[in-house]
Amino acid sequence: MTAIESWLQDILRCPSCRSTLAEGTGPEGSPELQCTGCSLAYRVDDGIPVLLVDEARTRS
Repeated sequence: MTAIESWLQDILRCPSCRSTLAEGTGPEGSPELQCTGCSLAYRVDDGIPVLLVDEARTRS
């Protein structure tokens, strides 16, 4: 889905709460990384995760 290397995804953490991130799909079907600890989801642009809390989407 996100085309992020598995070794990279293993070390990425949520910048807000430091929990792990799981691959997911946004409301429009776009790839994103979803935090397993809080309700934030980070978009992935062309295989590059945008890990900015100010630009994160809050999952319901």
